[in-house]
Amino acid sequence: MKKSTTFRWIFYAGGLLILAMGIILNTKSGLGVSPIISVAYSISTIWNLNFGNTTFGLYTVFVIIELLLHTCHNYRQRREENHALDASTKKSLPLILGMDLLQLPLSLVFTRFMNLFSSWIPAPEQVGMRFVVLLCGIILTGIGAAMSLNMRIVPNPGDGIVQAIADTIRKPVGFTKNCFDLCNICITITVSLMFAHKLIGVGIGTVVAVLGVGRVIALFNKMCMKKMVTLAGVEY
Repeated sequence: MKKSTTFRWIFYAGGLLILAMGIILNTKSGLGVSPIISVAYSISTIWNLNFGNTTFGLYTVFVIIELLLHTCHNYRQRREENHALDASTKKSLPLILGMDLLQLPLSLVFTRFMNLFSSWIPAPEQVGMRFVVLLCGIILTGIGAAMSLNMRIVPNPGDGIVQAIADTIRKPVGFTKNCFDLCNICITITVSLMFAHKLIGVGIGTVVAVLGVGRVIALFNKMCMKKMVTLAGVEY
């Protein structure tokens, strides 16, 4: 195995584990869950469902949306003349869709790690420690998302859909992440008020995460992306 391939898989696996840890730390802070899983959290709480299984169901919806977006994006690229294709659109459509479908088994494993970290990490009681845990969660979520996405292997569905939207609308991933988080928060608020008549899973931590995670991704990419993709042999 080439040294670059080894680095690529190390960065990828490490990024996913860091991402799972960041999401759980955000949840454990008790100040509001991460926007990307706020919908699953509210649904699982209102109807007393398993949080991991509900998250897996949400990720399945994300994958379906990705399939549609990539199909439309590929069709649009074929119609545009003299367009310089990026690394993702150089691949054939069946390969792109196949990579999307691989997110389903990945998300199943990912949500099991979320459950594992959740059982290991206690919820802090002091308010000061809650904010420390929230800050750590935001930082780890941003770093983990950036690392796994930059390797261009199989993204976590929560980040894969952000990448798919960013590619489709031709906007930076950090900006797209912020917009997508806001959409998730709006859905969570609507579901909570309609069925529980109170806010569930949305708090100051959620709002801070909306602003913070996207900025962490942008800062991490600015500082580390070039070196990481060089070591991993990833073409952009």
